[in-house]
Amino acid sequence: MKAAKQTLALSSVYRLLEPGPVVLVATSHKGRANIMTMSWHTMIDFEPPIVGCVISNRDFTFGLLKASRECTINIPTVELAAKVVRCGNTTGRTVDKFKAFGLTPTPASHVAAPLVAECYASLECKLIDARLATKYNFFILEVVKAWIDPSRKNPRTIHHRGRGVFMVAGRTIRLPSRMK
Repeated sequence: MKAAKQTLALSSVYRLLEPGPVVLVATSHKGRANIMTMSWHTMIDFEPPIVGCVISNRDFTFGLLKASRECTINIPTVELAAKVVRCGNTTGRTVDKFKAFGLTPTPASHVAAPLVAECYASLECKLIDARLATKYNFFILEVVKAWIDPSRKNPRTIHHRGRGVFMVAGRTIRLPSRMK
């Protein structure tokens, strides 16, 4: 017999729909680089890859992204979880997060924002639409270059479940899918 479902607070819905791994968004404007932890993002299109993301207008990164119109999205693995959380709990307005948390900025090839060397993968992005940023804090980015560490075969990414709880990606399964 199935248990009866219970009401869930609407403020907790995001915990059910978390779309992907926690990432580090790096920005740079007027020689000042910053990193922000983000978990609210979604794929919008495949080719070219288009990503939508929510960055609060209270975050330092919001202004840097609007001004520079570019960023990198860096995908950390579970080994970086503590640094990722610390980045998310610290403002870049007063702290150089690269130095404070021992992360290495490396040059990107198409944008001024740095890649985070310790991350499993990095995406160089250009802001292509900020019309929803004022009302919803929603930015639309085009990925113009992607980088991946081929030595890491099954990266264990972290996924935010809310209130300091994370899930680690684990076992991979393969199921039949329609063929092209």
